Amino acid sequence: MSNNTGRGTMPKDIPAHELPSANSIGNLEPVAFFNDAMPTGVTVSHKGRIFVNFPKWGDDVKFTVAEITDGNMVAYPDESINQTNQEDLASTLVSVQSVVVDPADRLWILDTGSPLFKPTEYGGPKLVCVDLNTNMVIKKILFPQAVALPTTYLNDIRFDLRRGTEGMAFITDSAQNGPNGIIVVDLASGESWRRLNDHASTKPEDIRSFLPIVEGRPFIDQQQDGLLKQNARMGVDGIAINSDGSRLYYCPLCSRNLFSIATDALANRNISEQEVATTISNHGDRGGASDGLESDSSGNLYSTNYEHNAILRLRHSDSIWETLVCDPRLLWPDTLALANDGYLYVTANQLHRQARFNKGKDLRVRPYTLFRILIDAQPVLLR
Repeated sequence: MSNNTGRGTMPKDIPAHELPSANSIGNLEPVAFFNDAMPTGVTVSHKGRIFVNFPKWGDDVKFTVAEITDGNMVAYPDESINQTNQEDLASTLVSVQSVVVDPADRLWILDTGSPLFKPTEYGGPKLVCVDLNTNMVIKKILFPQAVALPTTYLNDIRFDLRRGTEGMAFITDSAQNGPNGIIVVDLASGESWRRLNDHASTKPEDIRSFLPIVEGRPFIDQQQDGLLKQNARMGVDGIAINSDGSRLYYCPLCSRNLFSIATDALANRNISEQEVATTISNHGDRGGASDGLESDSSGNLYSTNYEHNAILRLRHSDSIWETLVCDPRLLWPDTLALANDGYLYVTANQLHRQARFNKGKDLRVRPYTLFRILIDAQPVLLR
């Protein structure tokens, strides 16, 4: 008669390092470390120059945009523009959330004008273009208050330089306490307009339908007024444009769903919001929520996954998601940037460990890290 009860055997004195653990996926390579303020955005020029930014969320931010030079952070384009002039917000940078090199190899700086997520004022939210050959500002686009609302939080940006005379930009407004949406900018005239304003696809999901799990814990606030609320309750965040420029992909920070919309509809100011919305597609659950999106010239789409310390790829060939990277060091993968050298860059900034999400206790462990992984793909360059 068997004595096997199906309960296994009692553990012996096995060293912890010999116990099984999860395997990492992908070859994640550190590029730079940050020992001061936490970064969000990263971008790489066509010649390999790397730029990062540091929003003013409570850290001591000495400069909100920097170039990484020999492993050091150098204020970019210079120190003076990084010193906010409260009397003239348009003249300097306030709090930058994103930096992106466009298809013409120019650096665009997306200034939220919203340190600590405070209400914006005219001159704060803006788009600044820097000529990388001269390191000089060559264009500055200020957003009117009907476009950059007091609640607006400008998050990320993508470009199609074939539209109009100088191209168009598409920006996500991920406001925490106001309408979400996409802002379209005519780069020649500087005119801008809102699309999908407060549309359901741009908004964070309710905690009853979306409960994010980060480092094994529900990423939620404690009870407020008897209700559980999501931490970092932000709407449309990540953004990517497909290889032919016909579709713009986007996702709310608090959602696992991926959406796309026709760029022709966003760019056409003569059609109604209802007509624009008819071009939306819901591409379903990505298996985890994300902060950043990216695309390549072969039609593939990339998504960070802050719930699983991962980067995923949606294959153009069969619309199947696959894991490129899964690594415990990838604590809150934020922004993705695909460079001409075939490397996909990603910032890991431990956003979820900030004091405001942990009952006032800062659980972040410096340094924060910029990683990259070789994927042998090319960026989308619509010019």
